[in-house]
Amino acid sequence: MQEELFIIPVVMGTLFIGLPWLIFHYVTKWKTAATITNEDEHLLEELHHMARRLDDRMDTIERIMAADNPDWKQTAALPRPDIDPGQERFEKTFDEALSKERR
Repeated sequence: MQEELFIIPVVMGTLFIGLPWLIFHYVTKWKTAATITNEDEHLLEELHHMARRLDDRMDTIERIMAADNPDWKQTAALPRPDIDPGQERFEKTFDEALSKERR
């Protein structure tokens, strides 16, 4: 009889206190882990800057090659596809988002 009186509060406490605490604990852990850190944001910004520099270099190389040989694109094995017109809009939106987060 005494064992039953001891088991009932333990089960009720585990069910109504322990289980919700465990669930909420891991829900908050998952939410905080899913956010981007300042270090990640800095790395993304650096990679974006580097990609822009590489794109500028490619444009320069293409202009130099076009000056030397106007038909070099036609003779290349894999010509560079045209840049997506939405790319400029994406870069502008990305730059605006970064500037808003810095404020």
